Amino acid sequence: MEKIKVKIVNRSPYPAPAYATSMSAGMDLKADIHEPVTLKPLERAMIPTGLSIALPEGYEAQVRPRSGLAARHGITVLNTPGTIDADYRGEIKVILVNLSDTPFTVEPGERIAQMVVAGHACVEWEDTDMLDGTDRGEGGFGSTGRQ
Repeated sequence: MEKIKVKIVNRSPYPAPAYATSMSAGMDLKADIHEPVTLKPLERAMIPTGLSIALPEGYEAQVRPRSGLAARHGITVLNTPGTIDADYRGEIKVILVNLSDTPFTVEPGERIAQMVVAGHACVEWEDTDMLDGTDRGEGGFGSTGRQ
């Protein structure tokens, strides 16, 4: 597994994000709030984390929902996955939305999302009049589903 050094400014009172297990892909992000924030059904809020990072060129960080919050409480990240580009230096904030029918309270220090750091390629478009054929062709939106 490749390891990279990433500079982090942590203005929260919580430890920097860390992997929970040796094969975890994501690191939990915590709510850096001073008092609880209650999300009513279908309400959204931008929750600060107190973290800023400097990713190396060719990398991004993706902010994703935590499966437990989604399954148990209907809480998810609205712009999933949220992308943090390598040239962004501001605070990481998480847009949470309550998709349940009951209010949910985010507590200070609560694990609200997970962050995955991954490499990415930069595309150089090559204009053409035709694409190579495949077995799938132009089939989409369920075209490879039930037989």
